[in-house]
Amino acid sequence: MADFRDVPQHGDPVGSMSPTGAPQRPRVWPLTLSLLALWASVTFGVAWFARDLSFDFFGWPFSFWVGAQGGLIVYCLIVWYYARTMNRREAAWVAVHGAAPPPVAPPAEPVRSRPSEF
Repeated sequence: MADFRDVPQHGDPVGSMSPTGAPQRPRVWPLTLSLLALWASVTFGVAWFARDLSFDFFGWPFSFWVGAQGGLIVYCLIVWYYARTMNRREAAWVAVHGAAPPPVAPPAEPVRSRPSEF
């Protein structure tokens, strides 16, 4: 089964199938959880260990630099990496299945209200 880590080559097996025979959307939980763990470690780890990070970095204390600039750089890198990875996975999906991936949740049924009594 294709795991959508690389762009599929000709002859690769088609992605996983559901019991109905329709292709399933690839799972992205490991990527999301790992990037959230990185975000949490940068956000809370630097603040928690600020006194221990007391060496100079480009003439400023390292904890000040990471709090002021480094955290923002890491957040931008997280967003860039997630977007790049998801674009590649969706391109691989389109190459294998010939259509955009299905939505994460099926479309909701419209809410049918009772007729007005007025």
